[in-house]
Amino acid sequence: MDFYDCRSPVALLRQLLGPLPTEAALQAYEDWWKSEGADISDTVDRSGTPWLQMFDKSGRRIDRIVFPHDYWRMLKKGYEQGVIWRAFEDDSLLRAYEILHLVSFYDPGLACPYTVSLSTAVPLAKYGDAALQARFLAPLLRKDEQVWQGATWMTEIKGGSDLGASVETVARPADDHWLLTGDKYFASNVGAELAVVAARPEGAPHNVRGLSLFLLPRSRSNGELNYFIRRIKDKVATRSVPTGEVELRDGEAYLLGRHEMGIYLILEVLNLSRVANSVGSVALAQRAIADAFDYARTRTAFGSPVIEHPLLRKQFADRLSGLRTAFALAWEAARLLNDVWREVPPYSERYHLFRLVAHLAKFWTAEFAAQTAKWSMEVHAGIGTLQEFGADRWLRESMILAIWEGTAHRQILDGLEVMERKNGHELLLAHLAAHAPEAQLAEMRSRIRQHLALPSDQKQAGAEELFRDLAIFTGEALSRSNPQAQKQSVSM
Repeated sequence: MDFYDCRSPVALLRQLLGPLPTEAALQAYEDWWKSEGADISDTVDRSGTPWLQMFDKSGRRIDRIVFPHDYWRMLKKGYEQGVIWRAFEDDSLLRAYEILHLVSFYDPGLACPYTVSLSTAVPLAKYGDAALQARFLAPLLRKDEQVWQGATWMTEIKGGSDLGASVETVARPADDHWLLTGDKYFASNVGAELAVVAARPEGAPHNVRGLSLFLLPRSRSNGELNYFIRRIKDKVATRSVPTGEVELRDGEAYLLGRHEMGIYLILEVLNLSRVANSVGSVALAQRAIADAFDYARTRTAFGSPVIEHPLLRKQFADRLSGLRTAFALAWEAARLLNDVWREVPPYSERYHLFRLVAHLAKFWTAEFAAQTAKWSMEVHAGIGTLQEFGADRWLRESMILAIWEGTAHRQILDGLEVMERKNGHELLLAHLAAHAPEAQLAEMRSRIRQHLALPSDQKQAGAEELFRDLAIFTGEALSRSNPQAQKQSVSM
């Protein structure tokens, strides 16, 4: 892999995925980022948290998110490029994830609106009835500036991991729709025209089986606001996506699928985002490496450019090797999801294989991104600590990626659940049979089986090392077997 290719998201995609069906469009979009988008993104990041205009001059509640004008142009550009509509027109989520990788190289936060819009469109297309799709899906698939945005609102004040206990939003039936009342604490892409929302129908059990998934428009049928924004969160990064607290007060909503199947639909939504998080983490790590390389070529110390110092050369080689591993893991999750995204419960074994790979990918790529961003700051040395030069941004952004859509702890525990209940490890090792030596597969199988036989407390307490090793084992096996990756060599 050449460092100059590492500086281009489209080049890296082409290197490691092979020919790209929409490469010309992707390259044109990357050229726009180089000429305009990157400067807009930098300005938005430096401007800090957007602000909320709650009322107009007449005192009418409007809850308008205020960004610089160029922000909206930057945001709509991705929708026009096809981050949502291409997935449906080409019947492939891979087209969406290719665009998300490109965007995340320049602005990981901006990838969030696109991700949650995709995670709104997919369940609507799968589980919404014909009337609901006719009314709401078409605006999400527009190719112009009138495109609608989506959002996914699950988390409440008690936290996001234990949805069965933390979701207190109540849904009551009313004629041809439902009325939702509750508060969402971390509402990403607040202000969106549509949101998919976790809520509990009146009388439903107070556990995950009692949850349902609803489609909530921004406007009521009479044109008034259907949800209210209490405030905008001042986050450490991802300033290009507004995150707020949302109040639902008899908000008009529409049930997606059967109410008793809600938790499965909610997890489908989260899995779409987890794969996007993995792809975005890889892109962020690529950007951090590329920026470090640019600086190391020009910074001279002890008589030579620091890129020529043997220790730093070795570190760059290690980071590039890790990038290939992380890329292979993230994109295997994307490919598997692309195979199963139209499945409905009960799911196939391939779906459960995807689930385990998605947990491994989200866990490992987020950690790799954070560590790589930290290392990149160290390569920049003192100026890496100065905000004016931007090296700190990738570390700030990576902190969000490590938490969004489930922390490392959540991925580990959910991954254990897939192994215990769905035999996910056997599905994975069988999937890797063509990519890794039989002796290594047998050793990993034995290790997992021994771990799963431990008492519950010991099994959880000691799971992190096993999960990390399994993630690296999977990524390295897939990377070694990738004929595109094998053609590349590290050069400086």
